[in-house]
Amino acid sequence: MRTEKICTKRAEQSAVVCRKRVFASVLAPMRAALLGGGGIVFTDSNVFGLYQRQLKTYLAEVPVFVMEAGERHKNEQTLFALLGAMREAGLRRNSTLIALGGGVVGDIGGLAASLYMRGIDCIQVPTTLLAQVDSSVGGKTAVDFGGVKNLIGAFKQPKAVYADPAFFKTLPRRELRCGLGEIVKHGALSAPLFEKLFGAADLFDLGFLARIVPENIAFKADIVRRDPFEKGLRKCLNLGHTTGHAIELHSELSHGECVLWGLLFESRLAQKYCKADAAFAESLASLCFRVLESAQTPPLDGLQCARLDKKNAAAETVVLTVPVAAGKYELLQLPYSRYEEEIVKIKEELQ
Repeated sequence: MRTEKICTKRAEQSAVVCRKRVFASVLAPMRAALLGGGGIVFTDSNVFGLYQRQLKTYLAEVPVFVMEAGERHKNEQTLFALLGAMREAGLRRNSTLIALGGGVVGDIGGLAASLYMRGIDCIQVPTTLLAQVDSSVGGKTAVDFGGVKNLIGAFKQPKAVYADPAFFKTLPRRELRCGLGEIVKHGALSAPLFEKLFGAADLFDLGFLARIVPENIAFKADIVRRDPFEKGLRKCLNLGHTTGHAIELHSELSHGECVLWGLLFESRLAQKYCKADAAFAESLASLCFRVLESAQTPPLDGLQCARLDKKNAAAETVVLTVPVAAGKYELLQLPYSRYEEEIVKIKEELQ
């Protein structure tokens, strides 16, 4: 078992715990406190289908609210439906919401916990590789709104996060690829982690992932501890995300796949505008393609969404966090017209 603690200036504390048998060892002992308005489990239809038996065994009679699975349901309708279920369950200021699922469940659940009675405890139990290494750690919560990803949200540190590698056994290869997108991003920001990823014989091996996940969590937790509200250092975690998010909102690709493409596109921009290390860029591209396998270049129909990225400081400009060397990054600001022109050109080169 490995534990990382995150503390903020608001005295919020979050423990991120990597451990096995989370239903029996963590959730079952909480059952009595969750009954009678003490809490609710929030999950989605896919996860509920996989773990309905465990919920009935270890959390019998605890209210469960199940959303339809999928990013397209990460919206205000689902958020308010969950808030309504919390009210119907009689939750109080000292109650707890347990978010059992991937990034969508974690984001909506965390935001609902931050809003209900001005804030109740939230415990994250991430069931996907992506959620374990990224979205469950750091307290970012949100829903998509008006065609913009994560436009409405809040910082809400969970009381605890429990990351169990046993969940990986249920994940299809594409879900592992999705999580590896964020793992590769962390590797680009951490030279020791990048070396381990680049030298791995099989990035999709579940034993390798179980070993590398705690290192990813430790890396992100350290960034969040030092900059919990994304005032400076934490912006490095947006590496590949400006272009990645723009692709994601107008394609069938997963978040992690879009991040990998974002890294590929933006590392090319870094070479041209930031004098990025060419050898590192080549190694990073190789790693991205190993994870993407035989994927075709993505559509760029939603590229204009980069104009609405939260990092942008001025109208008609785009700010990107770009990789320049192993463990190093820079913020690159370009006029949108030039950014669009460059991205289209890079896509042609990658095809």
